[in-house]
Amino acid sequence: MFIQSIKMALKSIMSNKMRSFLTMLGVIIGVFSLVVLVSLVTGATGSITDSINELGTDQIDVDISDVRGVPISLEELRTDIASIESVKAVAPQTYGVGEVTSMTKSVRAVAIGTTPELAEIQGIKLEAGRFFMNPDLDNNTNVIVVSHELAVDVVGRSDCVGETVKLGGRSFTIIGVMEKQSNSMMMLMMGTPYRAYMPYTTLVRLIPGKDMSVWSFSVSAVDDLDQAEKDIQEYMIRRFPGDEEGYSIYNESQISDQMGKITGILSILLGGIAGISLLVGGIGIMNIMLVSVTERTREIGIRKAIGARPSVIMLQFLIEAIVLSVMGCLIGIGFSWLAMQLINMIGKVSFGLSPVVVIVAVLFSMGVGVVFGLYPAKKASAMKPIDALRFN
Repeated sequence: MFIQSIKMALKSIMSNKMRSFLTMLGVIIGVFSLVVLVSLVTGATGSITDSINELGTDQIDVDISDVRGVPISLEELRTDIASIESVKAVAPQTYGVGEVTSMTKSVRAVAIGTTPELAEIQGIKLEAGRFFMNPDLDNNTNVIVVSHELAVDVVGRSDCVGETVKLGGRSFTIIGVMEKQSNSMMMLMMGTPYRAYMPYTTLVRLIPGKDMSVWSFSVSAVDDLDQAEKDIQEYMIRRFPGDEEGYSIYNESQISDQMGKITGILSILLGGIAGISLLVGGIGIMNIMLVSVTERTREIGIRKAIGARPSVIMLQFLIEAIVLSVMGCLIGIGFSWLAMQLINMIGKVSFGLSPVVVIVAVLFSMGVGVVFGLYPAKKASAMKPIDALRFN
């Protein structure tokens, strides 16, 4: 009986293709919106979270605003801060933007002045060459470690160790090339894949007046994170007395937790907006099912007259409403998949359909079919055969 009801529902839908498609349109749009929006949020957050995890959950960052103009020197970094017992390593960072040029190509890149310890703290991996060392720092050497994208787009290949490029009008020797990192945290934060790491002292000489704007700390174990953060906080209070606005401390675990909360809120909001579209689609299904019941009144009367039970009539129309809703859902999922592939090609990033969202969309669509198909189905099953047969 159930299989027969599905066959009859499909036959009824196919006999009015255009009307059925227009009825499903609200569900298609609702499912498309739900799946695409939530999948994009989930994918973007997953990418950021993965990048954070790559940096390591044992890392603490300190942003320095230093509105009073008392910057921390490199000597202080090497003596006072490095002596904090709970801290394994520390590296300053300061940033500049400039044109990196070769004989044939030029791109605008972010220059990052730091110390050799940053490679260990952030787990920077090289596909060729080496990171700079303390002698490079002490001698203000014009050497840089570049991102894979910068090497390929400026020099023309990634195996370019030893090549010379110009930055800020000065010649720099490439001593290392980073591994390719799609959607890395640094890329997302800086808005560009083009990065050039150089000794802090070299960047300060290149851009006079630049101070350390960010410090990155690593601890020996994640269990030491709270103690290290407390020790760093105490040092900052001593170093910047009465200037609590001059710095901010955060760790990667906190960022990851915040991203999880933001994702949850955005998913609920976007899901709610898409859910409204599905409800509108459900109203369309109810409307067309009521029209269908009216059109098939004589058919209902004949079936009842030859012995069809009210439950059978009700099941047939209810299944028809569910089939309409689920078909719209599947078409919406199909369009969502095509949209995600297009976004991946245009944006050169990897987004995929979230299986959980797809399952939720299917179950919600079935629920819409049941809720909005119930009244028309009950109306059809409640008809009296003699009244139905008299209907013209």
